Amino acid sequence: MRKLTVDLGNLASNLSTMRKLVNTESEVKVLGVVKANAYGHGMLEVAKRLEQEGIDFLGVADLEEARALRSAGISSRILAWLHDPKDDFVYAVKHDVDLAVSSSDQLLRISRASDELGKPARIHIKVDTGLGRNGVTLTELDSLLGEVKSAVDSGKVITSGIFSHLSSTGVQEDLAQIAKFDEAISKAEAAGLSFEVRHLTASDGTLSYPQARYEMVRLGVALYGLSPFSDNRAKEFGLKPVMKATATVVQTKRVPAGEGVSYGYLYKTPRETTLALVPVGYAEGLPRNASTKAEVLINDRKFVIQSRIAMDQFVVDVGDASVTPGDEVILFGTENLTADDLADAAETINYEIVTRMGGRFTREYIG
Repeated sequence: MRKLTVDLGNLASNLSTMRKLVNTESEVKVLGVVKANAYGHGMLEVAKRLEQEGIDFLGVADLEEARALRSAGISSRILAWLHDPKDDFVYAVKHDVDLAVSSSDQLLRISRASDELGKPARIHIKVDTGLGRNGVTLTELDSLLGEVKSAVDSGKVITSGIFSHLSSTGVQEDLAQIAKFDEAISKAEAAGLSFEVRHLTASDGTLSYPQARYEMVRLGVALYGLSPFSDNRAKEFGLKPVMKATATVVQTKRVPAGEGVSYGYLYKTPRETTLALVPVGYAEGLPRNASTKAEVLINDRKFVIQSRIAMDQFVVDVGDASVTPGDEVILFGTENLTADDLADAAETINYEIVTRMGGRFTREYIG
């Protein structure tokens, strides 16, 4: 009675669409971001399909995600960029996981893993160009570059890449970050380092700044058919939603005018009407603060969730519409009812909507 349908055909289509957009002048590689359970879509299923489609890299946040991919038989290049101070890098180096390096300590521990295995580690230098999260600052970069060069010369590491991340604050801020990234690249080259790939832009930046695509782009939200932060809308680029969230009506009842509905009586029926009960709540990831604002689709008609969204269920006033138990309820995932719509109702972003979907939803993979 609750289902998340993940269309892997749409995932492949979105990858193809984005590849065509970015490869207008030169061959640009694509890193498909599958962190956080592939934005809630299912990391292993998504990674397997992306591998079938010839993805160049897969991107994960941490080593546990990388381990899960390798354990599932994924052989594609994997980049992991968020490391615990106690992480042991032996598994990653042994199983050919590319590792982001943001500090001397990380480089030292990666080098020790290389020594233990007698095998060089592949690293990507992470530079903080203005997002203020992980990454080495330009002030500290020269020192780290010297240490990286020594590790390269001793055969402990291979510099596979150098990268950064835009803040998506505004055009001027992004252009300033692009300039800082170019400065970091120049410093690295002056230190005698070369790279297989330079990468800076995620989905939004890839669409907005063609000059900053370098040898690789990182695609996350666009792969899943969702609109990025900026004014770039997924539909405009031919991207298709990959996740569809549905449920079934489990009960309907006729009630008189003035009937209070659900906790706190946020809604009272203005007339005699029919109430439809839907078994999805915040335990499934439906935002409670979307109460009285979010819409659902039942039999091709939109209805507002007027009542309080509870842990297990919500109630919809369907008036005199023909709605009966067993009818499908679409929460999002169609052209005219998207994750963006639910995000707007909850005053958040579509990223949060899809990554939080879970609970008692069952998953079905199609395409």
